Amino acid sequence: MATDHPAVEVLSARDRILHTAHDLFYCDGIRATGIDRVIAESGVAKLTFYRHFPSKNDLVRAYLDFRHRRWMAWFADTLARHGGGPDALVPALGEWLRDPDYRGCAFINTVGELAGSFPEVIEIARAHKAEVTAAIAAVLPASRKRAGQAQAIALAIDGAIVRAQYDETPEAALEALARIVKALLKA
Repeated sequence: MATDHPAVEVLSARDRILHTAHDLFYCDGIRATGIDRVIAESGVAKLTFYRHFPSKNDLVRAYLDFRHRRWMAWFADTLARHGGGPDALVPALGEWLRDPDYRGCAFINTVGELAGSFPEVIEIARAHKAEVTAAIAAVLPASRKRAGQAQAIALAIDGAIVRAQYDETPEAALEALARIVKALLKA
């Protein structure tokens, strides 16, 4: 049957909770976002929420897993769209850093917020950063130095991510990142 309206994806209760938590946690922070707000904004009953996520820590784990999968897919697609080589790194990250909804790295932010009370987030962040580093290595030229270059570039990217959060624009962070990437690849 033809319709004038595009198909609307109907999310399960669990997915509505997860998408709502993702948006709230990323925008406002995990500690600042209470479970009651997630329940209200996702439109589920309290019992439904707790059936899917028995604790806030369970929701945080699911949020970070969701964010990881979503961000890595975006990163791979964006790198490919920009040519898939080392020259794609800065333009790809520039898209993210210039996004009006940009609030930094969800993993860095979560470690800063919760590492003292929920140390498991450190391991989750390490796993995410290891996969990001592997994705960076995959676009670098093959060489004996590639792993070390990817680690250094990943560290520089983390610095650009943080700097872009407090500068008026991300341009200085992106320019510095471009210089670092260029210097590392020449070395």
